Amino acid sequence: MIKKQLEKTLKDAIKENACIFGTKQVLGNISKSKLVLISKSVPSHISEKIQNDAKKSNISTISYDDTSVSLGKLCGLQFRVSSISLTNIANTDIKTLQKETESK
Repeated sequence: MIKKQLEKTLKDAIKENACIFGTKQVLGNISKSKLVLISKSVPSHISEKIQNDAKKSNISTISYDDTSVSLGKLCGLQFRVSSISLTNIANTDIKTLQKETESK
């Protein structure tokens, strides 16, 4: 269920050009984010930095429990996506995704 909701949200964001790919880009543009998704392929020290920066800016983060290859496929892309920042997402979608990842 979560993959379907997440896939729809990600594809909508990509279609609207309302997302930022990659750990460096996400870190550099954290203030523009509403939600940050981090794959388990991201090294822990970078993942912690993203999560800390997001927390300081009061931005939600979700740890995607799969690889960057899988996250890229979920986005419908031909390349790996280690982290993605969604800049234009409804608060209801954020809450839905967080509930589903917590209950998993």
